[in-house]
Formats: sequence, structure tokens, C-alpha cells
Amino acid sequence: MSRKASVKSKAASPASKPSLTLVSEPDAYFHELIQSAFGRQKVEAQPETAFYLVKLLGRFLTTDRLYSRDAEGHVKEEPIALLLKEAIEAPQVEQQRVLFRQAGDVSLYTAGYFQDSLTRKLVDVGYYIELGGKAYQLVAERAEERTLRGLYAELAEKFAKFVDVLAEVSDLTTPKTEKDLLRIYELWSRTGSERAAKILQQAGITTVPGGKKGVQQS
Repeated sequence: MSRKASVKSKAASPASKPSLTLVSEPDAYFHELIQSAFGRQKVEAQPETAFYLVKLLGRFLTTDRLYSRDAEGHVKEEPIALLLKEAIEAPQVEQQRVLFRQAGDVSLYTAGYFQDSLTRKLVDVGYYIELGGKAYQLVAERAEERTLRGLYAELAEKFAKFVDVLAEVSDLTTPKTEKDLLRIYELWSRTGSERAAKILQQAGITTVPGGKKGVQQS
């Protein structure tokens, strides 16, 4: 189904600049954002799972932690599929758990926090949702403690919902440029994403289901 959008005169002043918020306690900050997103999106999760998401956001504040490292400490930017293959072939169960968890974490963070930038990539959000959910399921199957099995099983089962939760956190913490809005428009036009539509509307772009694809100035 094609879609179109109209733009209202709600442009920001050219002199305006995005404000910068310094966070001294990132865990408390992300916990508040996660809980707010849960409420707005009507997502239910175990306290342990919410805590896991908070820690995930804090850990990836430094983006080079998204990548694994070789024996000499050099960053390895591996595709998720190859990381899963490496995990399957690992000789020890503990090694498998670590690698599967890494694949799940990177997939969840990338699909959520950088969702809008994936519209022009060779792989889309669906790729990360499929492989990331599978990775967490494989962690759950190898977890020895019941609490951990439940945690990773929930991450696997509700992976797509948690992606949307992190995407909302990204919306609240990352200023949007015109290029960002263009990517978000492309995402909405291609998928009909309600989150993308909401961001566009907040920027003064009214989305209209049906009709010829394009942007109409109002």
C-alpha cells in the first residue's frame, strides 16, 4: 500500500540547536526511559528483563563495545550470521553462551537504537530481529539457572517488542536532523511503522494512508 505525507509549517528556527543533557547516573536515566516506553507501548516484562535492557543501553554507550575483539584486542566487525556460526562451532558450552548472547545483544541494540539508519542498508530490521531472537533462544537453551533461562527466553519471545522499546528510547535521546527525518519517512513509506509516523507528525509531517506516494506541502 502506498502512502503520502503532507508537511505543515512547523519548522524549527535555523538558529535553534539541540540541547545536550549530561547524565551522571545512566542506569537510573535509562530505567526511567525503559519503563516509560513499556507503559506507552503496553509491553510487559519481568523486572530482570527490564534491568537487562537498562544495562544493555549503558554498556553500549561506547559503540566499539558492539564489536568482538581478536586475541590481540583488535576490533572485529562480524556480520551477525557469522557470529552465530562461530558460536555454533565453539567447543565449549560457555563459549557458545557468550557468543550467542553477544549476537543477541548486538542485534537488539542495532535494530532498536539504529533502526532508522537501516532503511538504506543491505540488511533490514527484520534480519536483526530474526537472528537476534534466535540467538537469545539458544542462550536460554544453554543456561543452567532457571532465572537466566526465563530471562533469555523472554528476550527471544518478545524480541521485536523490545526493539520498538529501544527505538523509542533512541527517539528521546537522539536529536533528529533533516536526513534522519528523510530516513524515517522512507521507513514509514515502506513499512507503515506507527513509531515512524508519530515522529514525522511531531516534526510537522502529517502521514496519510493510501494515495500516491510523496510529500505534499500544506
